[in-house]
Amino acid sequence: MPGIKPKNKVKIKWSPRFAYGIGLITTDGNLSLDKRHLNFTSRDKEQTENFKKIFDLSNKIGRKSREQGKERKYFVIQFGDVNFYKFLLKIGLMPNKSKILGDLEIPGKYFADFLRGHFDGDGSFYSYFDKRWRSSFMFYCIFSSASEKHILWLQRKIKEEIKIHGAIKKLKHSGMFNLSFAKKESLKLIKFMYYNEKVICLSRKKHKVALALKQNNHARVA
Repeated sequence: MPGIKPKNKVKIKWSPRFAYGIGLITTDGNLSLDKRHLNFTSRDKEQTENFKKIFDLSNKIGRKSREQGKERKYFVIQFGDVNFYKFLLKIGLMPNKSKILGDLEIPGKYFADFLRGHFDGDGSFYSYFDKRWRSSFMFYCIFSSASEKHILWLQRKIKEEIKIHGAIKKLKHSGMFNLSFAKKESLKLIKFMYYNEKVICLSRKKHKVALALKQNNHARVA
């Protein structure tokens, strides 16, 4: 009916948890072309449950596959909220954003939380011993995006916040852009993102990082 305002499902107020959720939407969210619906898809059930809790959604979590007839390995939640959709457009998100995403309006106070959400969504972490040197343990934090403009913005914002630069590389086989931080810079980055033990995050990724930090301490004294 005309004159009736759309109801809000999501409380639009910046906080550490809200900013983390925006990071998840940036990587694994999708804005429908109908200007109302959003969906979030992840391989991790925990990540999808965190998303649901952050935005206080009552919608059920479903399962889906990328291809018809394949095993439904992905968890998905969909909801409609016109006002939240408009808010996401205002801060720089958009439908079909993968290759055209650019700068986002994220308050500096909550950038660490947004970045952790981005890392839990499309980021990766790996570690290894470099055989060329005794007790040389290496690890990398990596952020990924199909949009060069967005990955350049992310690099610039991280540099502004914690004075580290990283290196951007385009992957030939996929066209993705990776922003990578080697060990010295990753140590600063990890401290920035996981600034206390209670921050909301993907536990398996945090555990992987924690094991590498423990191994790094052992390598230093070996």
